[in-house]
Amino acid sequence: MYLSRFLSLHTLWVTVSSVMQHYPSVWGHYDVCKTQIYTEEGKVWDYMACQPEARDMIKYVKVTLDPPDITCGDPPETFCAMGNPYMCNNECDASTQELAHPPELMFDLEGRHPSTFWQSTTWKDYPKPLHVNITLSWNKTIELTDNIVITFESGRPDQMILEKSLDYGRTWQPYQYYATDCLDAFHMDPKSVRDLSQHTVLEIICTEEYSTGYMTNSKIIHFEIKDRFAFFAGPRLHNMASLYGQLDTTKKLRDFFTITDLRIRLLRPATGEIYVDEQHLARYFYAISDIRVYGRCKCNLHATGCKEENKRLLCECEHNTTGPDCGKCKKNYQGRPWSPGSYLPIPKGTANICIPSISSIGNPPKFDRIWPNISSLEVSKPNQANVCDNELLHCQNGGTCINNVRCQCPPAYTGILCEKLKCERDPGGCGQNSAQGAMSHGPLVLLTALLGATGLCIC
Repeated sequence: MYLSRFLSLHTLWVTVSSVMQHYPSVWGHYDVCKTQIYTEEGKVWDYMACQPEARDMIKYVKVTLDPPDITCGDPPETFCAMGNPYMCNNECDASTQELAHPPELMFDLEGRHPSTFWQSTTWKDYPKPLHVNITLSWNKTIELTDNIVITFESGRPDQMILEKSLDYGRTWQPYQYYATDCLDAFHMDPKSVRDLSQHTVLEIICTEEYSTGYMTNSKIIHFEIKDRFAFFAGPRLHNMASLYGQLDTTKKLRDFFTITDLRIRLLRPATGEIYVDEQHLARYFYAISDIRVYGRCKCNLHATGCKEENKRLLCECEHNTTGPDCGKCKKNYQGRPWSPGSYLPIPKGTANICIPSISSIGNPPKFDRIWPNISSLEVSKPNQANVCDNELLHCQNGGTCINNVRCQCPPAYTGILCEKLKCERDPGGCGQNSAQGAMSHGPLVLLTALLGATGLCIC
């Protein structure tokens, strides 16, 4: 008997857990786009804002260098080791795998011995500037979720600019300046992210924190995404609800963390001193062993999936949207203008789904509630359209689908999908108790109902 009850409870718990996974935690995961909820009249679709998980975006990047022949090794040349800048017997040779340093080594697995890295030619043409542009392209709009990290095997550059593009490289804007002397290099006072605040979080700064010259123990440059998040979410990002609210309400904040391309502009290699040693120019070059960019596909809060197709990332759009970024309504779902989803209200946000174009069956009603997917309204004869079914196109408020052609509504409701209260048409309007059936009872009521069905109780 007890074993039977235990198994019943286990089955019950698995069932409830599968339902509750669609209820995001208090700060909002946005990991589902729609789910079925239980009302007094039965199941209805509940739509919510949704977004893909963050991932390592370097897996999908395309890299280009300017000038294209800036990589060392063709012709072969010698350079000085970082640990001992006067020992210049290291060789770069593009024709020998063990001695080559091509661009793809910026993105290979870290921790290999010996370490692998991309390397530029040396500054043999000094005093002509040694300029290199490294462009990272995704052919997709990306939302950054973690710090950008660049690891140098040479000394960190004396001067560098990190830039972003929002239009696939047509125009660029600075993200951050890096220099050993910001005033001299860029005519800017040096700052760190710690000097910023909520009100100045979008300020473009020049930092001297990551340009300490030719030091073996200082290889990494950061662009601090999380430190900027922390102005809204707290030092350990515990209050993500506040951050999501700010992303929705603070002008240009979401765009600040959005990119299609990044560009690393290397303007002056690490020298370690004020003057360049013209007798040892093989000391000066750029070398990068790792670049890390974490983010998610931007899908305008209309998708939880992002797939790679023909070497291009595409959102797996829901909410009747389409396009690489779910940036427009599907055909026959243009009953109102497209709109991105909203993070608010926490925790599920607002889906802002595209609604059907229903001119063939009359003027659309006022959408006080979410209009379900009516996928078959493309047909030319309205009386042949599948207005409802048992999977996606549910009759609302307890209505019954009759032969996929019409909804048989409860006495208090009307409309194609029983989406409207009849009392709305009356001069006196609707009373306080007219729409109780639209309220969701959530997982606790479901748990109680399931317990009743198994004859168990919570004691």
